[in-house]
Amino acid sequence: MFKLFKKQEKKQTVAPSVVPQHIAFICDGNRRWAENRGLPPLMGHQAGISNFENLVDWFIARGVSTITFFCFSTENWNRSQDEIDFLMDLFYTELTKNMNHALEKNLRCRVIGSRDRLPEKLAALCDELEEKTAENTGGTVAFAVNYGGQQEIIDAVNAAISAGEPVTRETFETYLDTGDLLPIDLMVRTSNENRISNFLLWKLAYAELLFVPEHWPDLVKDEKLWQYVLDEFAKRNRRFGGGKKKNYTGKK
Repeated sequence: MFKLFKKQEKKQTVAPSVVPQHIAFICDGNRRWAENRGLPPLMGHQAGISNFENLVDWFIARGVSTITFFCFSTENWNRSQDEIDFLMDLFYTELTKNMNHALEKNLRCRVIGSRDRLPEKLAALCDELEEKTAENTGGTVAFAVNYGGQQEIIDAVNAAISAGEPVTRETFETYLDTGDLLPIDLMVRTSNENRISNFLLWKLAYAELLFVPEHWPDLVKDEKLWQYVLDEFAKRNRRFGGGKKKNYTGKK
């Protein structure tokens, strides 16, 4: 199904050395945010989506063309059934809202990850969201739901083997669920967790990594933190393995 969306995104005119073209968020700390306030964990998940559309609009307005959110990993099925059921219902409600927002703002939406374990109505909504927004050109918002980076690569390898043709780096990407997305320039993880947790392993190859202490419900509603994210990226010196080129030997 995702082959329908293999159209390459066009970079915007803002210089990527100043503004990241693709930001990926690992939205961590919802439950800890709630526990710190003596609230049930489900209220942390609700707080994590309380200002979502405004965050998207803010970054898109500043030249970011793609934003990806890690919402639910393949490992998260190990949580309690009550929490899983609540999250699946929350995703359905929020993706319905996101579809309306995307259509209003001319945003393209992608839902990456396997849909085989999702509730039937949620999987159908993911298909509808992608189909209805496929031609929108104002920016791309991707949601990783039931996503695992290693599984994505394994699935792509098997698809390439089935095709029976040798692959290059470029052609291999066409087999990835995320093949149509730009490489990640900046990955941000909240809640003082300093790891990538099997997230977008291929697309993270040359990403800048930023780990912040705030829990996701705090970051999602704080414009000062959004500006901090862009300011931190602007400080990075991205060489992509090239290093400094002039006067390497020190000779005059």
